[in-house]
Amino acid sequence: METLAAISRWIARQHVITWCVARDGELWCANAFYIYDAQDVAFYVLSEDNTRHAQMSGPRAPVAGTINGQPKTVALIRGVQFKGEIRRLEGKESEAIRARYNHRFPVARVLSAPVWEIRPDELKFTDNTLGFGKKHYWLRDSGPEQT
Repeated sequence: METLAAISRWIARQHVITWCVARDGELWCANAFYIYDAQDVAFYVLSEDNTRHAQMSGPRAPVAGTINGQPKTVALIRGVQFKGEIRRLEGKESEAIRARYNHRFPVARVLSAPVWEIRPDELKFTDNTLGFGKKHYWLRDSGPEQT
C-alpha cells in the first residue's frame, strides 16, 4: 500500500479536481473543490443538478479526470489522472459527507448543491520530483501495486 499512501498524501494536500463525463457522444468537464477519503479512495464534490455535467452524469456515470498543481518548472510537475464512476449521494450518506465538506470549506455552508462521490478505479500519479516521468499506478480490486 506504499504507492497508494504516497498518492493519497499528495491528493490530500490539493483542493481542486477536474472531472469529465460523456453522454451521447458529447464530452464535458468541470472543476470543483473536493475532499478526499483515503480509506475509501474517493473524492467528494458539490455540484448543482442543473449543471451540464450533472445532467450528463444522471444519478451515476463513468468519469475521468485530473488533479494537478501549477509548478513553473517541469522537474516539479506532479499530478493524478483517474477513471472511475461518479454518483449523486442521497440521505444520511450525503449528510455525513456534507458535514466533512463544510468543515474543510466553510463557505460551502450556504450552498444547497447535492454531494457527488467520484470513486476512481484507477489512479496514475506522475511525480517528476522523483525523476522525470516517474509514475505510480493504483488499481482498485487488483493485486500488488505497480510503480
